Amino acid sequence: MNNRIQELRQQRGWSQAHLAETLEVSRQTVNALERGRYDPSLPLAFRIARLFDLTIEDIFQP
Repeated sequence: MNNRIQELRQQRGWSQAHLAETLEVSRQTVNALERGRYDPSLPLAFRIARLFDLTIEDIFQP
């Protein structure tokens, strides 16, 4: 699954560690999400969408 997490994170000047702390996941999880190696659970996808004030569909593309 493709996503815009890295782009959105960088636009805000956030590190992977900052995003991970905010989402209450590990930095490795953020890295795996950004690289498309990990598909988030539905609750995590909702937390990411809320954090960036976007819809899930605006962030994740099949």
